[in-house]
Amino acid sequence: MKDNTITYDNGILVVPDKPVLLYIEGDEVIWKEILAGEKAHKATGEWLPEESIAQIEKYKIAIKGPLTTPVGGGMRSINVALRQRFKLHSCIRPVRYFSGVPSPVKWPEHVDMVIFRENMEDLYTGIEWRAGSPEADKVLAFLNGEMGQSIPSDSGIGIKPISIRHTKNLMRNAVRYAINHNRKSVTIMHKGNIMKFTEGAFRDWCYEVAKDEFPDDTITEKELKEKYNWKQPEGKVVIKDRIADAMFQEIIIRPLNYDVIAAPNLNGDFISDALAALVGGLGIAPGANIGNNHAIFEATHGTAPDIAGEDIANPGSLILSGEMMLRYIGWDEAADLIIEAFEKTISEGKVTIDLSSQMDGISSLKSSEFGNAVAENIK
Repeated sequence: MKDNTITYDNGILVVPDKPVLLYIEGDEVIWKEILAGEKAHKATGEWLPEESIAQIEKYKIAIKGPLTTPVGGGMRSINVALRQRFKLHSCIRPVRYFSGVPSPVKWPEHVDMVIFRENMEDLYTGIEWRAGSPEADKVLAFLNGEMGQSIPSDSGIGIKPISIRHTKNLMRNAVRYAINHNRKSVTIMHKGNIMKFTEGAFRDWCYEVAKDEFPDDTITEKELKEKYNWKQPEGKVVIKDRIADAMFQEIIIRPLNYDVIAAPNLNGDFISDALAALVGGLGIAPGANIGNNHAIFEATHGTAPDIAGEDIANPGSLILSGEMMLRYIGWDEAADLIIEAFEKTISEGKVTIDLSSQMDGISSLKSSEFGNAVAENIK
């Protein structure tokens, strides 16, 4: 029997004619391939079974629905566990406008950005200690004693690591994406004016990647001004940076100035959700977690237990994540069909309740009805 396993050859994806693609059932979406989340816990007593890990290890690529984070104990986050287990260092979240979608801004069609969110560290490492715990007291004694700080003794303590390795992995992927997709700029989003040795270092290391590894393909914003009088030369990607809080204003009032955004984990989480709000919400915001040897595609929104099983949630985020997966394995024609059908379906006024509630004279479709409408438009 022919092996249909996707492989990597020196970092290059090798895709057979009929590849095996894995599915994880979300807590609101009925798929039955490999298990994680509530269904896995009910069936096996584990939130993320080793069998599911083994299948992803073998087949390299998976797509998953929203998964519940266990409350009160056990695994801190299944999503974070998957990212860290398979070293999925780059979270990629494209945000674009689809004609006909309601938006709170005047020109939503100007929003077309791709966020590269660092996926391995920052506050998402979950290194923290509860206020009053022996561990917190020990850390506080060290910080207040040997390090000369004056942190209140009733504080919870968290650690925010940002490394050269993971920062440069992310920026390398962001710049490569910009070059390969004819994007005009990569903006480094950071809070380096306050956190100089974490987020400030993130900014500096990102600039180093562009300068040292892509000198023929990139220029800085300073060079654009001083050498080119703001006229961007053909074939050059502009590298610039913005303070995180200012970036939230920029994406609203000057969206045309931004293209690819490279951000630490927490900033990337914030800015991708904010951008999604400008073009219709998280219901149509896809995502991918990419490493050197594995990739997991997912809806960017979380679970909504209050509406689970009611067939009303917007499946758009997962559909578009599927489009990203197809494009990732090189099936561009299939991916194009999904994008065209998705936009056509919305332009026909066929939407789920999250969008119809913001539109005049439009009735909402059930989740399954919207999915069927997209499928019909592909046909």
